[in-house]
Amino acid sequence: MAYLPGLWRELMGLLAPDRCAGCDLPGRLPEPPFCAGCGLLVEPLTRPLAPGAMAAAYVYGGPVAHAVQALKYAGRTQHAPALGARLAALARPVAGRVDRVVPLPLHPRRLRQRGYNQSSLLARPVARALGVPLDSSLLLRVRDTPPQAGLEHAERLHNMHGAFALRPGARAARVLLIDDVRTTGATLAAAAEALLEAGFPPALSLALAAAPL
Repeated sequence: MAYLPGLWRELMGLLAPDRCAGCDLPGRLPEPPFCAGCGLLVEPLTRPLAPGAMAAAYVYGGPVAHAVQALKYAGRTQHAPALGARLAALARPVAGRVDRVVPLPLHPRRLRQRGYNQSSLLARPVARALGVPLDSSLLLRVRDTPPQAGLEHAERLHNMHGAFALRPGARAARVLLIDDVRTTGATLAAAAEALLEAGFPPALSLALAAAPL
């Protein structure tokens, strides 16, 4: 009966074939969640994690941009584990130097609209790989800020000022912040500033994708 799991996987592959997060076509995914063609177009980043460095897994664009937009706006949450696994691989070198993984929160109104926080989904494999808690309630989004798109860097910083607060009674810990996309870094910087003001050590920051410089 040992062959049954393999048969089950083949059957499920026929009923619900894997789809590439970049082009949405069914087929084999040699570089999950991307097919071979999209994998050639994905541009990885390998900047090491360090306090204030804001590392990212990919350059934002092409298949990666499509994957992020599908995750955020089209409910394609099935790709989150594979995308989070890429973040986990980048985070493993800081194992032992992080006490908790904290996804950037959505404002409650936006969370109700979307039904999930994409950063929390991406952060789960990271917390599992590091063997630390996933703390989705440490940071609170206290201002429902206007969209950052189209704003200049200084405007983005002003837009995010005071957007985050900490859970009452939170105890200081070494935090790894997780976000989906880093454009100028204003959102992650605002979250890191809120932690510093509460007496936390400088946070590490890791995004799935970063806008090209």
